[in-house]
Amino acid sequence: QAEEELKETCARQALQLQEMGRRERLLRGDVGRAKEQLKSFKIQVMQVCSPAAVGAAGKAITEQQVIEKVRNLSEESQQSQEREKHLQEELSSRLSKEKEVSENVEVFKKSLCELQ
Repeated sequence: QAEEELKETCARQALQLQEMGRRERLLRGDVGRAKEQLKSFKIQVMQVCSPAAVGAAGKAITEQQVIEKVRNLSEESQQSQEREKHLQEELSSRLSKEKEVSENVEVFKKSLCELQ
């Protein structure tokens, strides 16, 4: 009976090892695909950041240059958003002042008409 239980245990462990092997192969495939996607994305980013430098002999840009370019673009975008927000606030303020001036002009016109 002990021998039978040992055989069953070995069979279960063999199945578990097979399953672990299958999972490992799947994970390796996923990692391979992820690496390819990352490589493709990296190439796309490099092309966007410096299309003239990509593929040109002796002018290949480094990852650090790409990172710096992306950082600069991000900072420029943030500055543009802040500038846009500031301009929106300024526009809103000017519109409020214009409305106030228009109301004052109407009051003035009304007062002028009453005086006549």
